Amino acid sequence: MGNLAVVGAQWGDEGKGKITDLLARHADVVVRYGGGPNAGHTVMAGDRLLKLHLVPSGILYPTTACLIGGGCVVDPESLLAEIDRLHEQGLTTDHLRISETAHVIMPYHRTLDRAEESARANPIGTTGRGIGPSYGDKVTRQGIRMLELVDPAKLRRRLEEELPRINRLLTRLHDLEPLELAPLLETLSAQGARLKPYVMDTALHLHRAIREGKRVLFEGAQGALLDLEMGTYPFVTSSYPVAGGASVGSGVGPGSIGKVLGIAKAYATRVGGGPFPSELHDEVGQRIRDIGHEYGTTTGRPRRCGWFDAVALRLATRANGLDALAITKLDVLDAFETLEVVVAYRDGERLLDEFPADLEVLERCTPVLENHPGWQTPTGAARTWDELPAAARAYLDRLAELVGVPVELVSVGAEREATLTRPGILDGWV
Repeated sequence: MGNLAVVGAQWGDEGKGKITDLLARHADVVVRYGGGPNAGHTVMAGDRLLKLHLVPSGILYPTTACLIGGGCVVDPESLLAEIDRLHEQGLTTDHLRISETAHVIMPYHRTLDRAEESARANPIGTTGRGIGPSYGDKVTRQGIRMLELVDPAKLRRRLEEELPRINRLLTRLHDLEPLELAPLLETLSAQGARLKPYVMDTALHLHRAIREGKRVLFEGAQGALLDLEMGTYPFVTSSYPVAGGASVGSGVGPGSIGKVLGIAKAYATRVGGGPFPSELHDEVGQRIRDIGHEYGTTTGRPRRCGWFDAVALRLATRANGLDALAITKLDVLDAFETLEVVVAYRDGERLLDEFPADLEVLERCTPVLENHPGWQTPTGAARTWDELPAAARAYLDRLAELVGVPVELVSVGAEREATLTRPGILDGWV
């Protein structure tokens, strides 16, 4: 059945956690390949609700290896709290492993993140969790990796090297208090000691698993429109959520990725700043937000809501090489008499069928909308395609037509069981 990458096809928050959890029961390995604790994946199994941030969404399956890849950034404090919460719920993390080359989010990265965001003329809307500064140190070759966090001698040496630079930034640029080595070293050493049993060469582990014919599920975070290269820059994340990032972030060649499943809501949401052409500023947008409980898993911030944007999805299709789509939260639209879909953008006299890279163009674009009748019938009990109302099936078929990718999975509720599939790349996975 081959390996499979699960990627976000919008601005994140598409429901990747539920889909990854659903597919992970047939995987030998689940690897999270990018991002940090700025991501929030919600998983519901029976009456158990898990809100995961960095731990892969396959953690509920004790025989499935769960890897945090080298493309991730790890906040030791946040990750340990997440591990502790899992243990409190009676779950094991013995099958969790962290790449030794993953970079560490240091306490000063969080401080710098908040200071830099507050100093921006146009705030991006970061989570303030140190993601950008950590990736920034990685790119400028000044970061500290997990293999150094778990080795006290290496950690001391690296902190002695980096702290003078960090303190110059804190005091001279942001007028903040400097950090002292001793308390920082004490805190991080204790965290490193707890995390050390989890740290290993996950890329080699993954390579061997693939060579042995084991099934691998690559779990993305955020979404294609937040990708550092392909997204609405600078209103993007600091990593590569697209399928190509799965190779770099997990440490295996691109030929190992296999098929790519894009996850998209039946409508669209976005958190933070940046252009959002289909955004609804009226009572319809608020109604979607309320019915869909559209508040961030990580931050609790209300999400901006809008209609499904086929122009944005066409970019996600190209950027990821999507083989199929999973449409989530279809049930949120059950009560609407009329639905709309963005089929193009209008920029003055120009009609744009494809997503522009220039944000000045994107910000002045207005959406070209196509009306669709709602079904006004509950879909939460549907378990097969034929059990969906005819108008819902027609809506999904039109989305597939506009994007150019078949819809092979539909989610109509938070529970694992509230899912229906069609034949295609997911054969053998569900």
